[in-house]
Amino acid sequence: MTGAEQLIREITTSSLADEVRDALARRWQPGDGRIHEISRYALLAPGKLLRPLLLAATAETCGAPREQVLPAALAVEYLHVASLVHDDIIDGDDLRRGRASVHARFGMSDAIVTGDALLFQVFASLAECADRGASDRAVLAAIGVLAKAGVDLCEGQAQEARLAAAADGTVAEYLRVAELKTGALFRGACRAGALLAGAEPATADGITRYAEHAGLAFQLRDDVLPYVGDAAVVGKPDTSDAANLRLTMPVLLAREVAGPQDRAALDRALTADLTARERFAVLTEVLDRTGALEKTQQRAEAEAALAEAELESLSPSEGRDLLSALARLSTSRDR
Repeated sequence: MTGAEQLIREITTSSLADEVRDALARRWQPGDGRIHEISRYALLAPGKLLRPLLLAATAETCGAPREQVLPAALAVEYLHVASLVHDDIIDGDDLRRGRASVHARFGMSDAIVTGDALLFQVFASLAECADRGASDRAVLAAIGVLAKAGVDLCEGQAQEARLAAAADGTVAEYLRVAELKTGALFRGACRAGALLAGAEPATADGITRYAEHAGLAFQLRDDVLPYVGDAAVVGKPDTSDAANLRLTMPVLLAREVAGPQDRAALDRALTADLTARERFAVLTEVLDRTGALEKTQQRAEAEAALAEAELESLSPSEGRDLLSALARLSTSRDR
């Protein structure tokens, strides 16, 4: 068993993971209505439930009972899955989590409104925490945090589209997109969990920094996966980034060090009228030759180490151990 497989087993078999998974299954049993049916399909797809686990583990680490924050953990998953439904439409991806994406299975119109419905479910689910003992003040603060995370997601998507169209995109611009798009839900989940638990400001700030580093590590590994992973395992097309001319970290790093021949190949891959598979093949050769994939992986591991360092001041608990494992998994996962 590889280190990544051990981490996945450690996370997915934890008692906290079991409770989150069971709560999601109970909430989304077979029922009436087209939107309910599609939402259930989207939410119960195979997945590690990382973002709800981040919220629940943070809240537990900060002293909140699990049962009190489970609706908020589900709320983060609703926000995440809604963003995936809409992202797949934007990117034209017909595969998600190893099976047909929502729009490929149910059609474009129903996929859009299902994503919208899941966004409203976020706030309905968060409100349930008040009935389970969380203070109204804490619930309102958590709502504000996740609403901000949603806005950041949208801004990140818009900036990513602009970066893809730019001939002179920079690493700094990429990092800003990653901070907004991927970092938003990591940051929002952890901060909301801390606030729901009534954590001290310094603790909440430290948890937020953990999330920012872990989120960036996760995104950097995501950039590497198409070139080193198996699309059937990763769960989405390996050509997705190439097809959408997405300027990921390996591409930007390769451009910084590429000689004339490799620079010409990159320009061709990013501007010429090639198929997604042809573009992907060119990028794979250049990224491997320039060492850009290795450099991206190294940066991911450095970010994960910074994330773990932010946990050192927290009291030992299953929640803290889970947060540590999630940070380590972000750089070693194969899906």
